[in-house]
Amino acid sequence: MKYKNIYVAASSQHVGKTTTTLGLVYALKNQGIKVGYSKPVGQQFLDIGNLKVDKDILLFSDLIDFEIVAELHSPVILGKGATELFLDNPGSYDYKDRILNASEKLNEEYELVIYEGTGHPGVGTVAEISNARVAKMLDAGIVMVVEGGIGKTIDMMNMTTALFRESKVPIIGVVINKVMPEKIEKVRYYVGKWLDMCNIPLLGVVPYDKVLAYPLMETINKAIRGKVLFNEDKMHNKVANTLAGTLMDLTDLKVPEDILLISNSKFAGKAIDRLKMLTHMLKLEENPLAGIVLTGHDDLDTETLGYIERHKIPVVQTDLDTYSCVVSISKIEVKINRHTPWKVTRAINLIQDHVNLNALISNLK
Repeated sequence: MKYKNIYVAASSQHVGKTTTTLGLVYALKNQGIKVGYSKPVGQQFLDIGNLKVDKDILLFSDLIDFEIVAELHSPVILGKGATELFLDNPGSYDYKDRILNASEKLNEEYELVIYEGTGHPGVGTVAEISNARVAKMLDAGIVMVVEGGIGKTIDMMNMTTALFRESKVPIIGVVINKVMPEKIEKVRYYVGKWLDMCNIPLLGVVPYDKVLAYPLMETINKAIRGKVLFNEDKMHNKVANTLAGTLMDLTDLKVPEDILLISNSKFAGKAIDRLKMLTHMLKLEENPLAGIVLTGHDDLDTETLGYIERHKIPVVQTDLDTYSCVVSISKIEVKINRHTPWKVTRAINLIQDHVNLNALISNLK
């Protein structure tokens, strides 16, 4: 059976577009639908052999098991400098043809194709391939992802859906993401009321989940412009909590795992001794550290080095001070990728639990 294709758009960056797309692809596949995936316009790309593809393609290739074909799954990349190049010579770029060619071939193979948009709805406008224009070309219905709230959420949706309304692209549903659990019913009621007035279905209200906000050690290293000193193979460790310096107590270990310790290298030994004492008091059998960030350039003592090696703890050194490290880490925008399998599982479960898939499927027939 053929279904109307889906184009997943978002009101802005970092609201959970990829996470939602991931959950939808898996959930619809689980319903027995032959689902394909494509990101028609990408910005951040990876070079895989002789292929240049959007970074999200690998994640979906792993999930639904397809062989990556750049011209199908990532037909257009608007990398750095693309705007100037297009404006200098717009006739040299066949972006529309590439997207339509990908769509034609994917539609032959799948019952339904889910296309993931890029950034906010206006991204790509300069090259005449904004999210709205691409969705129109693909004859796809929009699932709009917007961050949770009430007034601000409604204002943002009204503004960001304007491009789709102007292009006469149907909005087949809205997913409100990252809503604080205690506010879910209130958001569902008031935003749902506004959507009813606009004749737009509310597909689901997804709670904020802190697990999806956990960064990897490699992400932290990039944010603080650090250098890996030890156990580089463990840089995919996830970080759930951060402790700074030697002034820690039992309450700091209420989540006694996946902890990042930030310490001046001069006092790292004392900080680890303090941590060992607290873990002994709590009768913890496992090392609670996901990683260590060292500020300063003092050498570590033999006992500290032994502890790091014994527990295979990744250690990063930075020129930032402790306060600057904490600030830089707090500003990290965490992305889901193939190195975060726990996030993939959690994203799938969140969509299955909180999005009305039956209502979505009925809008696709």
